[in-house]
Amino acid sequence: MKLSDTLTGQKREFAPSGDEVRIYVCGVTPYSSAHVGHAMSYIVFDALHRYLEFRGFRVRRVQNFTDIDDKLIERAAQEGTTVEALAEKHVAEYFENMAALNVREADVYPRATQELPKIVEMIAGLVASGHAYESGGDVYFRVRSDEEYGKLSRRSLDAMRAGARVEPGVSKEHPMDFALWKSAKAGEPAWESPWGAGRPGWHIECSAMALRYLGESVDIHGGGQDLVFPHHENEIAQSEAFTGKRPFARFWLHNGLLNMDAQKMSKSLGNLVTISEALARYSADAIRLSVLNAHYRSPGYYSDEALAGSERAAARLRQALAAPANGDAGAALDPQPARERFVEAMDDDLNTPQAVAALFDLAREVNRESAEGRGVAGAQETLRELAGVLGLTLREPESAVDAGFAARVDALVARRSELRAARDFAGADGVRAELAAMGIELTDSPSGTTWRAAG
Repeated sequence: MKLSDTLTGQKREFAPSGDEVRIYVCGVTPYSSAHVGHAMSYIVFDALHRYLEFRGFRVRRVQNFTDIDDKLIERAAQEGTTVEALAEKHVAEYFENMAALNVREADVYPRATQELPKIVEMIAGLVASGHAYESGGDVYFRVRSDEEYGKLSRRSLDAMRAGARVEPGVSKEHPMDFALWKSAKAGEPAWESPWGAGRPGWHIECSAMALRYLGESVDIHGGGQDLVFPHHENEIAQSEAFTGKRPFARFWLHNGLLNMDAQKMSKSLGNLVTISEALARYSADAIRLSVLNAHYRSPGYYSDEALAGSERAAARLRQALAAPANGDAGAALDPQPARERFVEAMDDDLNTPQAVAALFDLAREVNRESAEGRGVAGAQETLRELAGVLGLTLREPESAVDAGFAARVDALVARRSELRAARDFAGADGVRAELAAMGIELTDSPSGTTWRAAG
């Protein structure tokens, strides 16, 4: 089995360093609903996890939640709630989404706010060794203390310095020095530390969590390509400086980003479809197929046309499983060639497009052989098994709108009715547009407003 390593830029043979594969995947910042760009990443790493187990490895996967962050603080203030309540709301929604997508849970889901002792210990160690320094209550990592800083993103410090900007009032030795600890600001959550009240920087939490739950070196560290710099670059620097050991991660796997309207799908850009919205219109199998039909390192493209095609494709696989097995009639279809093609594809840097193609070729043979009266029970079982390795359930989809999504729609419809009653028609139109973006059509009548999922 070979995997592409971002650090070396090479496709290398993979084997764990111990008796289990230790994987760390960067998780979401739960300040709003997770979108299908997030789903793309977690479907990819779920498929990797499943395939490693299929190949006989034991796997331990850790995935964090960044539950303290500038965006969480700002959004909580906007919504008149606490950071903790806002994060809890979206973490719960995230787990609902992942269960609906058939993404298996990680072994551990640490949260930044629950890992402060390890984070403080690590920062203190970096300060003591000269890799970090305190400045006005903040603590920064000294990038010049790491002669290999920039090796993951292939950037030089001189080039970084030329494009760097330092916020007013911030005192750093080098523009690229990054915050390990941020001093408290009025009205923001804060914790005590040797440097005064404050909170951890973004990068340090992942290093502390990986060290605590997986040890000083992990086999695979994963995330989206947008995390290569600065997040993962900084993780390498602070982790290897703290432990004095290299490598921090033996393989760096980065999935491509999901695009919509020729731009990366992201919360900050606002061009997104939430996972709940996508699940209201398409089955989990269709969403997974739309992701796995592209290689994980390539960009993905979200469109209703592509998802509708994936829905039809999922139906073809289900039809093959429903074909008459014909008992022992005739010469049974041999599924071994399809299995070998599937394994060969997945062994080649998780080539899911070729693995999916092997499934469809097998499904086509099942339908043909079944129609001619030959036995296909064994081939159908293999089809179901290999589809399961990719996380496909091949179950008939349930209602397009689940109870949780329906409750959210009902709340928005009620809000729109309140705005109309208050003659705030601009606000009501805004809610209607939000519902339309979720794939919901409204019908107003003298007796009230009803809704249905479009299409």
